[in-house]
Amino acid sequence: MFTGIVTDVGRVREVVPGGDTRFVIETRYDTGAIALGASIACAGVCLTVVERAPGRFAVDVSGETLSRTTLGSWRPGTRVNLERPLALGDELGGHIVQGHVDAVARIVGRRPEGDSVRFLVELPPAYARAVAPKGSVALDGVSLTVNEVDGNRFGVNIIPHTLSATTFREAEEGTHVNFEMDVLARYVARLLGKDLP
Repeated sequence: MFTGIVTDVGRVREVVPGGDTRFVIETRYDTGAIALGASIACAGVCLTVVERAPGRFAVDVSGETLSRTTLGSWRPGTRVNLERPLALGDELGGHIVQGHVDAVARIVGRRPEGDSVRFLVELPPAYARAVAPKGSVALDGVSLTVNEVDGNRFGVNIIPHTLSATTFREAEEGTHVNFEMDVLARYVARLLGKDLP
């Protein structure tokens, strides 16, 4: 369980193909304090640490995850939003984020708005009803508040701190991002018998 508050931006050091793909990710985290088997949200995807060394850790990613997230496009040098899991008693600074990506969304607009940057994001149409104005979404693991919704597009403002502390400073029109709907939307849809894909 995560909160969508990114605590490091790591960098893919190595991509090792195999039955599953292994990614080695460089980080500022104290990797000696990370247990093997621990979870880390990487660009919003909950992954299991399978190996660690000073300044880096490795995760194995299945073909299913590669096909349903942006991880299939990772290469050495790719910057990655990272978040360690929430511990009991921690401050819940964003919203409840599971690290279970629902879809890949696409940034279709970026423009300055005051000191912030307004992003317009486009979802696959089947997920449009999972987003509500003033609701929460996670994009690449970042907890964000939805400003407005228009069909399968929605807008978010990213303040200067979030822009500088995440990979959004590099995001531009055409950038694909991992989208996770608010867990409440998922359960409400299920209770109403209107499951989302």
